[in-house]
Amino acid sequence: MSEILSVTGLVATTPRHLVTQDGLPITSFRLASSQRRFDRNQNKWIDGETNWFTVTAFRQLAINSAGSINKGDRLVVAGKLRVRDWDNGERAGTSVEVEADSLGHDLSWGSAVFTRTVLVREPQTDEEDPNQDEIEPEKVGANKK
Repeated sequence: MSEILSVTGLVATTPRHLVTQDGLPITSFRLASSQRRFDRNQNKWIDGETNWFTVTAFRQLAINSAGSINKGDRLVVAGKLRVRDWDNGERAGTSVEVEADSLGHDLSWGSAVFTRTVLVREPQTDEEDPNQDEIEPEKVGANKK
């Protein structure tokens, strides 16, 4: 099953960042999402059931989230929902994962400061140019808002 969804919640584990042997950056963490409602009879807020998601980010999103997200942060996550049944011989269960397309802090709970990532692209080299070592990398996205 694969559906697009957005979910808000609390980062429940310290984000884990790794780079595979092929150079693919991956960051993952657990997200707890609880719905709250106001109970007029008790005149107080009541927490509903908590849904647990494993959120996984790849490539540039993984790199940016590894330096921006901490355990306890409130987030908004948008991505592809993956529900998988598993069985390891001793136990069986279902995992609910979100492959993140985008994520950010939930500004209903606080404020944030955004810093744009500047990517560096290696310049095209001309084999006939004897001064090719003097060419500096081109900044992509610099001086843009």
